[in-house]
Order: sequence, then C-alpha cells, then structure tokens
Amino acid sequence: MSDATPAPENALREAQLRAISSDVRMTILRLLRDPAEHFSGQVSADPVAFGVCMTLIAEALGIAQPTASRHLDLLRQAGFLTVRRQGKWSYCRRDETAIQDFLAWLGQDLGA
Repeated sequence: MSDATPAPENALREAQLRAISSDVRMTILRLLRDPAEHFSGQVSADPVAFGVCMTLIAEALGIAQPTASRHLDLLRQAGFLTVRRQGKWSYCRRDETAIQDFLAWLGQDLGA
C-alpha cells in the first residue's frame, strides 16, 4: 500500500484527531453531551431525542452559520456526530458509540 493512501482505519483516526484538535469542535461536543441543558429552548424538536438544530449550535458558539457548518461537518466525518435532516433544517446528535470507541483506541494506542 502506498504511503499516500492511508488505510481506512488510519484515515478515520486521522479525521478524529483532526476533529478534536479544535477548541470550537470540542466545545460543540461538550454542549451536545447534555442537549437538554444547553438547548432547552429548541421548540422544533426534542433536542435529546431528535438532535440540536445547527442554527442553535452556531448561536450558542457565537459564530456564523457557515463556520459552524464546517466544524459540524468535520465532526460528522470523524464519526462523532450524526446529522438528521428535517425539511430545510439539520439536527446534530453525538454518536456516543463512536466517541467511546475512539477513546478506547486512544487509550490503547498511547498505552494507558
């Protein structure tokens, strides 16, 4: 295999490491850890059961919608978020299984 083409698992781990290398993306993951607390004002759907609207995430961070969308997309590519579309809106939820898998891999890889 060429060095230029990483194995699928290596590519995923690189995307995950890149995703957590940003304070903004880490803040998003922290906010979505308890959506009922941080997004209780969402009326369009239950933030716990359905996910949190990307617009509300951008507002909570105080950043523009396109900037938030880029951060959310990187988290989705890393597998840390699932995105559900409802009409013109997109709702995000943490993928707890993927996050726990990454944390276990990181602990094992670093010898913890």
